[in-house]
Amino acid sequence: MAEQKIQEKVKSLRRLRALHKWFGIPLIVFFLLIGITSILLAWKKKAELLPPTLETKIEQGEWVSPAEMVRIAESEMAKIGESTEVDRIDIRPDKGVAKVTFKTHFTEVQLDGLSGEVLSIETRHSDWIEKVHDGSIVDFYLQGDEAAKLTYSTLTSLGLILMCVSGFYLWYFPKLIRRLKGK
Repeated sequence: MAEQKIQEKVKSLRRLRALHKWFGIPLIVFFLLIGITSILLAWKKKAELLPPTLETKIEQGEWVSPAEMVRIAESEMAKIGESTEVDRIDIRPDKGVAKVTFKTHFTEVQLDGLSGEVLSIETRHSDWIEKVHDGSIVDFYLQGDEAAKLTYSTLTSLGLILMCVSGFYLWYFPKLIRRLKGK
């Protein structure tokens, strides 16, 4: 009876090892991609993957309207031949700065919130790294509706769960088999 249990566990272990190997090999690429981009995103400010937030030089005054910020940023993008479709404005009242970002590229225009002066135009590397990290880079370039992101995230997450569970049993089954053999 014990010998039959041992043989069943050995067969299960072999099937699990094959499953773990054949799912693990293609998933390695995605796990490495997620791991590397996770590190980059965690260190994005220290690694200067985001343009530094500058500060206004003006002491007091009225803020430039958001509509005027958009107009200035669009004008700057038109000068360099990039799309002018604004995605969002990130206003930093404590620094007196507004950051304007765009929908179809990773450029950021920083404006002095009080004078409207352009302080910098730089690439936000952390934005494209984040899109690679979550799989939405495919949707970004194909103008998709998040289908690639959802598919990538779901399959990678399920793969990680499968690797964790099968990895646990690959560790545990040999111990169980030795115990059943009385060693």
